[in-house]
Amino acid sequence: MQILKSLGLPMLVLFAAAGCSAPNESGEITIDREQYLDRMEGFWLGQSLANWTGLVTEADKIGGEGPAGVFYTRDDWGGPDQPRYGGSQPSRVSPIITWIVREEGEIWGSDDDTDIEYIYQHLLQQHERSILSAEQIRDGWLSHIYSDDNSPHRVRGQPENFLWVSNQRAFDLMYEQGLLPPATSDPENNEHYDMIDAQLTTEVFGLYAPGRPDMALKMAYLPVRVTAHDEAALAAEFYIIMHSLAAVADPAQSRKEQIHDMAAQARALTRDDSYIAKMHDFVLSRYQAGVSWEQARDDVYQRYQVEEQDGYNLSDSGRTLSCNGCFAAGINFAASMVSLYFGEGEYQETVKIAVLAGWDSDNPAATWGGLIGFMSGGKQLEAEFGIAMSERFNINATRYGFPLEDGIDTFPAMAVTGRGIVDRVVVEELEGSIDGNMWRIPAQ
Repeated sequence: MQILKSLGLPMLVLFAAAGCSAPNESGEITIDREQYLDRMEGFWLGQSLANWTGLVTEADKIGGEGPAGVFYTRDDWGGPDQPRYGGSQPSRVSPIITWIVREEGEIWGSDDDTDIEYIYQHLLQQHERSILSAEQIRDGWLSHIYSDDNSPHRVRGQPENFLWVSNQRAFDLMYEQGLLPPATSDPENNEHYDMIDAQLTTEVFGLYAPGRPDMALKMAYLPVRVTAHDEAALAAEFYIIMHSLAAVADPAQSRKEQIHDMAAQARALTRDDSYIAKMHDFVLSRYQAGVSWEQARDDVYQRYQVEEQDGYNLSDSGRTLSCNGCFAAGINFAASMVSLYFGEGEYQETVKIAVLAGWDSDNPAATWGGLIGFMSGGKQLEAEFGIAMSERFNINATRYGFPLEDGIDTFPAMAVTGRGIVDRVVVEELEGSIDGNMWRIPAQ
């Protein structure tokens, strides 16, 4: 991949730099396939729990004048939800900022933080390949995403296909003009190329190439570029790298150390002159300075949306952007770094900070909820909350056309599908092997 080649670092050096579990003496990464099922379940559960919790505060706080400019703090957890920008009512998900849990007997609904990833997993299984072609991606989007004129869903009397910003524009380009990625994210075709969309639709590719971010980025190259160009693509790839490394995090380290080292690894693979790299470095510097997460978040707002430093100038770009670019890749990436570092690897703390930090809050919450849920595993995540949570997932809540009764899947079945994709990647792409119940993966 371009980013990896630009650094020229061999994988053995990258593992050492990140503090992750190093390959054994034969140059192999070994991973237990049975344990991976529970970890994949943890990914889907952790992502769904964080996603729905984050939807309560989505776009409530974006800085600037008026109520939307008064950011939440930790004291607002458990308190009343405020209307999103331009609105007058609290969230329809919950009037209180708190955990949104689906217990046994209930069903998690899909959302844009989970449903496009579900589509990609389905397509990889359907086509029995590790790298999707541009045509397969386009046809998959058109087969499973409603167009506005055929959607049975109605929100306030209007048709709804549960796409926004760059996702919507990319879909329109596929549907109306037959364009293929990466043309669907080319700035000449898609004016929303620098929005957040790819950050919430592609993290799962990291889990399909455990310990091999080079392969994960190769698999995700076109899916990322369905909607993202340049800096926005870098932000999405940062998350993909971290998800790939999560499978080989050093068990001798604390979760905080694991998370911070994985972020250091992803930063090492991110172009130094990008505002994505500089945002990461700025948030890390505030964490290291010992300020509160609220102060770091406020500093992010001042530096990037007021002062427009480090090349991030969406506020003064001359474009007409909803809510001052509150759905942009950059500001939400910076906010996600606040929750990542100050959450220190703890699921509940990390997600709470993401939910309260502002902007498009459900997306950073879902990203880190999925990552830490994967690292914990489904069983441990349930134990942490002391609640037996639902393992059923309704993809038909937002998408359609899957071979399921009423669109109901389960996290265990989704984990089995994901593991089957890893099997193929390990053997066919990485020239590794399946030895009993272990993957043996060449380190490079």
